[in-house]
Amino acid sequence: MDFSFSEEQTLLQNSVQRFIQKDYQFAQRQKTIRTDPGFSLAHWATFAELGWLALPFSEAVGGLGGTPIETMILMEEFGKGIVVEPYVPTIILAGGLIALGGTQAHIEGVLAEMMTGTKQGALAFVEPQARFNLADVTTSATRDGADFVISGFKGVVLNGPSADVLVVPARTSGDQRDEHGITLFLLNANAEGVEKRDYPTVDGLRASEVTLTGVRVAEADVLGDVDKGFALLDSVVDDAILAIGSEAVGGMEVLYKTTVEYCKTREQFGQPIGKFQVLQHRMVDMFMEYEQTKSLMYMAAMRMDEGAGVEARKAVSAFKVQVGKAGRFIGQNAVHLHGGMGMTDELNVGHYFKRLTMIDTMFGNTDYHLKKFGNL
Repeated sequence: MDFSFSEEQTLLQNSVQRFIQKDYQFAQRQKTIRTDPGFSLAHWATFAELGWLALPFSEAVGGLGGTPIETMILMEEFGKGIVVEPYVPTIILAGGLIALGGTQAHIEGVLAEMMTGTKQGALAFVEPQARFNLADVTTSATRDGADFVISGFKGVVLNGPSADVLVVPARTSGDQRDEHGITLFLLNANAEGVEKRDYPTVDGLRASEVTLTGVRVAEADVLGDVDKGFALLDSVVDDAILAIGSEAVGGMEVLYKTTVEYCKTREQFGQPIGKFQVLQHRMVDMFMEYEQTKSLMYMAAMRMDEGAGVEARKAVSAFKVQVGKAGRFIGQNAVHLHGGMGMTDELNVGHYFKRLTMIDTMFGNTDYHLKKFGNL
C-alpha cells in the first residue's frame, strides 16, 4: 500500500514541524503552563492564521475540507511538542458536534468564531458513574415551555476554564444507560446555574468540574434532534480518539529517539550504556512498539476516511488499545533508561510519559476498548 502523503499533506506536516521546532521549545512550554490560562493565546491566534482551526471542517460550513488524514498529520506533530493549546476540546469535540448537529445560526456564529480563534469550547460529557460508557447519562433536561432546564454534574471537562460555550449531553427520555433519549445542548459557559471548579491536570492541561443547576437552554440550541444525540456524540469521540492517539504516536517517537541518543552518550563502566546488549534489546522493543502503533494509526485514519462503519470503529478501538499498551511500555522504559534524571521535572521525558498516561485513560482505556473491539 502507498502510505506517502500528497503534496498538500506534506506542506501541512512541514508547517507544523517548523512551528514546533521554532516556537514550541520545552522550556517555553513549561513557562506557559504555569501561567493563566495555561496555554498561549498568541499560539492559538497563529493556529487560526495558518488555517489549522478550520482544517477538520467541511467547506460547506466554512472549513478547509480536511479529512481524518490531515487531522492525524497535525496531531502527530503536536504530540512531538506536547502542545497544550486546547485543539481537541475546542475544534475536534465541541466544534465537531456543532458542525454535525448545529443550525445555520450556530455554524455562522459560534463555529465561525471557533475557526477564527475568537471563541473556545468544551464538551462536558464525563460523569463519575459512567466508566467510559457514553450512553450512561444521569444529567437531566426537562421541557419547560419553549426551553429545556438542565441539572446534573460533569467531571473532567477539558478546557472548561477557558471555554466560552459548552456542549452538554443530557437525558431527555429513557433509562440511565439507554442510547436513545440523549440530547446535545449548546450553552453559554457563563450562563446562570453553571458552576465550575477549575484545576490543572497531571499532564499540564486545564479542566473543570461543572455543576449544572436549573440551567435554561432554548430549544433552538439543541444540536441535532431531541433524544437522538448519542450517534453524533459517538462519532465525534471516535474523531477525538484518532486525534489524541496520533498525538501519542508523536510523543512516542520523541521518547524513543531521545532515549537512544541519551544511551549513546551516558557512560558507565568506561563505555556508553548503549553498548550493553540488554539495553539495546530494550530500545529495539521501544522502536517496535512505536512502529506498530504508527501502523495502526494509519489504518484507523484510512478506515475513518472511507466513512463511518463497523470497520472504522474496530480500527479506532484497536488503535486505542495499542496506544495504551505502547505508551505505557515506551514511557516506562524511557524513564528507566534515563535513570534518576528520568524522574526529574526539568527533563522532558517525564512530561511525555505523563501525557501518554493521560491519553490512555481518555475516551476509554485499554481494557474498555479491548472489550469493545471484541464485541464489534
